[in-house]
Amino acid sequence: MSDVAASPGNTNTASAAPETMAWDSKARRVVVLYLPLACFVIILLFPFYWMAVTAFKPNAELYDFQRFNPFWISSPTLDHIYHLLFNTAYPRWLWTTMLVAIASTFLSLVASTLAAYAIQRLRFRGSQYVGLAIYLAYLVPPSILFIPLATMVVQLGLFDTPFALILVYPTFLVPFCTWLLIGYFKSIPYELEECALIDGATRLQILRQITLPLAVPGLISAGIFSFTLSWNEFIYALAFIQSSENKTVPVAILTELVTGDVYQWGALMAGSLLGSLPVAIFYSFFVDYYVSSLTGAVKE
Repeated sequence: MSDVAASPGNTNTASAAPETMAWDSKARRVVVLYLPLACFVIILLFPFYWMAVTAFKPNAELYDFQRFNPFWISSPTLDHIYHLLFNTAYPRWLWTTMLVAIASTFLSLVASTLAAYAIQRLRFRGSQYVGLAIYLAYLVPPSILFIPLATMVVQLGLFDTPFALILVYPTFLVPFCTWLLIGYFKSIPYELEECALIDGATRLQILRQITLPLAVPGLISAGIFSFTLSWNEFIYALAFIQSSENKTVPVAILTELVTGDVYQWGALMAGSLLGSLPVAIFYSFFVDYYVSSLTGAVKE
């Protein structure tokens, strides 16, 4: 009888234990995972939310926090975007920025691919030190290279032209991209190239038909890095471009939309928001390749 009487209690205890463990697991998951992730997402996306709110908020709401909520829009307007697109040279600034970013990214990828392949695959004497020296060149501050680069730009007659930025940006893009691609080429099995060499293929054929197709994630990762840095670069664009129509977006929205101590906050935030969209779209198309290049490469 005692065993029979005790069995219901044991059943309740056994059934309560999994529920308690499940609750503890959910609570731990919320505290350890979801809460930090929510804080990270809020902190990361709040600047973009603030830009969007300011871009579509009329001036009356921008400067009157007592009557209007600073975090919400009561009467959305497109006046700031209209002023930016039709009363300023913003479309020209955007086109110049796009041209400079794409051209400098293309030049950097071509030079970095050839350099990384030569250092990693040709295996000449001192190749590892050459790769290290190229990466150390990336660590040189741009302010140190500013004066010699400015002298070369002026002597070549490229001052105040987008071609000055197209030729200058690879000086800090090529070292990092080369170092990145060296590590990615190292993960591609060398036996594939040895088989192609035995079959009579040349180095250029191997690079074009075997190595580059396998290195697409690494190339896209380097391309995203180069495009983003070229798009957001400020120091060289400020120094080498003087005319308003040739300025890039990061420099133009700061120098052309701020007159004295008057800040056109609506136009500034609208220009920043529109200027960040191409980079976001570029990331969205190639995010899978970018993640794969960071998490792993070709396996034997």
